[in-house]
Amino acid sequence: MADHDERNISPWVCRHAGRIAPGSDILDLACGSGRHARFLADRGHRVTAVDTDLAGVGDLITDDRFELLEYDLENSPWPLTGRQFGGIVVTHYRHPPLYSDLVASLAPGGILIYDTFAGGNESFGRPRNPAYLLQPAELLAAFAADLRIVAYDHGRVEIPAPAIRQRLCARRPE
Repeated sequence: MADHDERNISPWVCRHAGRIAPGSDILDLACGSGRHARFLADRGHRVTAVDTDLAGVGDLITDDRFELLEYDLENSPWPLTGRQFGGIVVTHYRHPPLYSDLVASLAPGGILIYDTFAGGNESFGRPRNPAYLLQPAELLAAFAADLRIVAYDHGRVEIPAPAIRQRLCARRPE
């Protein structure tokens, strides 16, 4: 049995996780409690989970399916230069200076799955700070020049709770 509650997995991540090649190395950026890292490891992937605080994934330290990296992504250089991943998952996190690093870290044929809050979410709850909310078509503008867009959505969602979200799934050309 899985060691996580799949009801907490982003429906967007669930929908597109099957696009990632079996057995790929995955990057879960700003992993938080590790819900997506656990979900992807249970699907047979090895996951590098990165966050400024790894308290939410401390129980995974001895699990060889995971590499845990405690790192301040916003005030330090990109820690994964030279590494490439078959899949990158980013949820509930926005830091535009990292967009080019994400592209560079995606292996040819690799899949980027991105799902976070967008402007307009203020009326539903947190986050409300515009610095944490995607601008209209921000993910398209950030990734369409280098990646092939597989799916994109921007608007109101009801699951897991009402929110305004922007979501993208893209593949790096071979």
